[in-house]
Amino acid sequence: PMSRDTTRWLYLARHAEPAEEGSQLTTNGTRQAELLGRRLAHLHLDCIFHGPLPRAFETARIVASQSDHKPSLVELAAAGDYVPSLPASHEVPIAWTETVTSFLGGVSKEEASAGAALGAEAIDRFAGPATEGRGPLEIVVTHAFTIGWLVAHALGAPGWRWFPPSHCHAALTVIRYTPDAPPSVLVANDMTHLPAALQWTGVPDFLRL
Repeated sequence: PMSRDTTRWLYLARHAEPAEEGSQLTTNGTRQAELLGRRLAHLHLDCIFHGPLPRAFETARIVASQSDHKPSLVELAAAGDYVPSLPASHEVPIAWTETVTSFLGGVSKEEASAGAALGAEAIDRFAGPATEGRGPLEIVVTHAFTIGWLVAHALGAPGWRWFPPSHCHAALTVIRYTPDAPPSVLVANDMTHLPAALQWTGVPDFLRL
């Protein structure tokens, strides 16, 4: 067992583009996942974590297949698709209240409670330096909300600032955690492993550059 905390890198990737029913990837999504896997293949990890939904599992499976090391796949509920924090109206600046509440207005109390529990689990499991139970380098194939949640936490932002969800399909975000300094978001929503035609899927047109 590790005797002390050490520096750790957390690689977060949003799942690739899913078909409309969400049970499999589109042709473009399969290609996105392959290219993501090629980018990550040099890491030689024993396992890749992923959320329970088919689009996350399928992306993780293809990512793993691109590595000669053939990492195993580990499903975690905390890497799933949920609303990690449902903000109270007083937490959101007045100028943004309507946008935030209209987007999240359909979230039930039960969904909010379950999401908050999973969000807390995600912080406990994924955020922080390497120690027992958290390896020095991990890959997690997950969803836009969860990535935004972990980025907001790393930056010390208010909990509701996981919103708006702006991470693209198969984009990569890397957070560095070290015992002697605040977390560093090294890259966010990075798509340099994808050709232009496969970039910016999964977000509205107004968010695209």
